[in-house]
Amino acid sequence: MALHFTQDEFASRLERLTTRMKEEKLAAMLLFAQESMYWLTGYDTFGYCFFQTLVVKADGSMVLLTRSADLRQAKHTSNIEHIEIWVDRVNADPTMDLKNLLSDLDLLGTRIGVEYDTHGMTGRVARLLDRQLTSFGEMVDASLLVSRLRLIKSPAEILHVEKAASLADDALDAALPLIHAGGSEADILAAMQGAVFAGGGDYPANEFIIGSGADALLCRYKAGRRTLDAQDQLTLEWAGVSAHYHAAMMRTVVVGEPTNRHRELYSACRETIQAIEMVLRPGNTFGTVFDVHAKIMDERGLTRHRLNACGYSLGARFSPSWMEHQMFHIGNPEAIEPNMSLFVHMIIMDSDSGTAMTLGQTYLTSDGAPRPLSRFGLDFITA
Repeated sequence: MALHFTQDEFASRLERLTTRMKEEKLAAMLLFAQESMYWLTGYDTFGYCFFQTLVVKADGSMVLLTRSADLRQAKHTSNIEHIEIWVDRVNADPTMDLKNLLSDLDLLGTRIGVEYDTHGMTGRVARLLDRQLTSFGEMVDASLLVSRLRLIKSPAEILHVEKAASLADDALDAALPLIHAGGSEADILAAMQGAVFAGGGDYPANEFIIGSGADALLCRYKAGRRTLDAQDQLTLEWAGVSAHYHAAMMRTVVVGEPTNRHRELYSACRETIQAIEMVLRPGNTFGTVFDVHAKIMDERGLTRHRLNACGYSLGARFSPSWMEHQMFHIGNPEAIEPNMSLFVHMIIMDSDSGTAMTLGQTYLTSDGAPRPLSRFGLDFITA
């Protein structure tokens, strides 16, 4: 088996899950999130684009229901012993196979948690599932149960987070010599992703963001490349990835002489992220972090140019997003605890002047001050 963690580690995770299930009076969980299956068993696939679910009973027993294409994948990458296959066919409804499986597992009439809020659960699957199981038992939305367990990283997970952070730094090292007048976005992107692969890393759960000129104000990847001008701006958001664990970074690099607006926005980014470092510690919440962000930005007159979130938890994630559920936004009561890997980003997009400025890095929380995981500081980067 190609497992990244020991059996003791997986056993500890299963015990944490079944303890929570018993507290919630759940006889079973239907895991549809690929990251939940990976965290619990090591199962590593992109087969979640089709129907599959891992049934976990409160006694710790597990059954994977998946397609034939993922049978060997599950056997090779996970510790799952019981695997059932639903057959691809015209008008196939694998939720019927699931209902029969749950009946065989003596779960009729019980309270069952379901991961609805995940990329592995399409609207069609949800409708089929509810139609088959509404009268079978009490279906409960337990989308965040495993997600919350994954927030706090074990020592073994932290090793991968630290490796991912080192790979993110390597990617920036590879990019910087290529950022200059006449430089190609294509070359920069290839060098960054290549550095992660060359260092033993993985594909990220979403595309790296790269945009220059007017595109520097975008917060998402888009197709198309351009060549940098003598006076330009380049926004990059990327992540190092180790065993699917992500450590993200974000920077806007100015080519040529920075404008006064660039310097003003950078000053706001740096002041805010340093203030956040003072509250990114136990005793505060994710909402507290956002409040600090909003207060400083708003005091500087940047309300229209900032975002309504300033970061999120990171971990082992699968396409199409490396973002976890837990985000820094207004009113989020999620408590900050030690051993969380959290990405803090400052994003200011001034469409009035066409000026972009971003600054972001991943932190590991502790009992006190958070530890930035990048070997780069927060200095303004120019080329």
